[in-house]
Amino acid sequence: MVYTLASDPEKAGRARRLIVAGGTISVQVLNEAANVPRRKRAMEWPDITAWLSVLRESLTVVPVTVETHDLGLWLAERHCLSPFDAMIVAAAVLADCDTLWSEDMHDGLVVLGRVRIVNPFRSP
Repeated sequence: MVYTLASDPEKAGRARRLIVAGGTISVQVLNEAANVPRRKRAMEWPDITAWLSVLRESLTVVPVTVETHDLGLWLAERHCLSPFDAMIVAAAVLADCDTLWSEDMHDGLVVLGRVRIVNPFRSP
């Protein structure tokens, strides 16, 4: 979702189209999304809050629960994911998503036969 702020118009446009199409976002992703523009772009907090509000209004937000945490730890071990990435994958599994868009995770990995990780910027 951070790519909606990218200087690369192709990546920014693709990210915006994914949001407009709707979907689900975990609180873990919102947390990371708050960190990146602050750290990398020195974005001001009011701007970050406004941007996150748009994401929250456009997408269904799912919480990080103890169930998410437990599944995430199991997925981290099983699929060699970072704990942070595994929490995102766990939230997608628990929300019954079929696609998880991520440039940073294992493109093409299918988790529990249900959630496929897809890099939205890969060439067809």
